[in-house]
Amino acid sequence: MKKTDIFVVGLMYAICLFFAVMTIKLPPNAQVYPFAIIVLLFLLNSLYVVQMFIAAKKVGVVKGLEEFKGFLPKQFFPIFAMTVAYIVLMSIIGFYISSVIYMVAVLLFLKVKKWQIALTTVVIMLLVYGAFTAFLGVRLPSGIFFS
Repeated sequence: MKKTDIFVVGLMYAICLFFAVMTIKLPPNAQVYPFAIIVLLFLLNSLYVVQMFIAAKKVGVVKGLEEFKGFLPKQFFPIFAMTVAYIVLMSIIGFYISSVIYMVAVLLFLKVKKWQIALTTVVIMLLVYGAFTAFLGVRLPSGIFFS
């Protein structure tokens, strides 16, 4: 078991709790899918906790920081900044436009081939539209600009 995994597990439980609280605010018919995903994430996280305890009994507890030796700050911080900008943009211009901008910007930054960027962006946006807007009827943020 790694000490760093304890932080990750705690963070995942916090994320489950946060999204469960946010999901309660949705209309009842729109709560089914998010709650199913939250329960699945909770169960998988709990299964990982069991595996951690088994590993701790067999091997003991290690720091786990040696895995971060390949950390790339020149890659992490720009992506983090783009993610913050994405969240801000979503409230201004809406989910769909800001998501397309975010995906294209991040994939360009990571030097993904342009045809793969186009294909990935189109497929993800169609899946999101089909799942959330068409199937579940969830209104995604439209932004201040388009309200």
